[in-house]
Amino acid sequence: MDLVVGVYGLVGRLPLSEQYGLTSQLRRAVVSVPANIAEGFGRWHVKEFIRFLLVANGSAKEVETHLLIATRLGFLKLAHIESPMRATEEISKMIFALRDKLSKRAALIL
Repeated sequence: MDLVVGVYGLVGRLPLSEQYGLTSQLRRAVVSVPANIAEGFGRWHVKEFIRFLLVANGSAKEVETHLLIATRLGFLKLAHIESPMRATEEISKMIFALRDKLSKRAALIL
């Protein structure tokens, strides 16, 4: 959720011409991270939760890519994206740690 707030603050630095491009893509991708984790948690089966965790991780990687693109296009400075880039890396680590624990649990159940 902190990542969402941080990225939403950053997109205000993007030019208005990117409102329907990069801004929209960043917002969609960043909101998808916690949304997929929550949706997966609400599912009945562990395997479904794992699948949603992987989708959330893909969205985190998409956020990283969009931030790097914004930097390469000169819309943002590297200093602006350092914190969200660190956050997405940390989120990915947490997602994979949770996935591994859930996978072991699922194996015990079967």
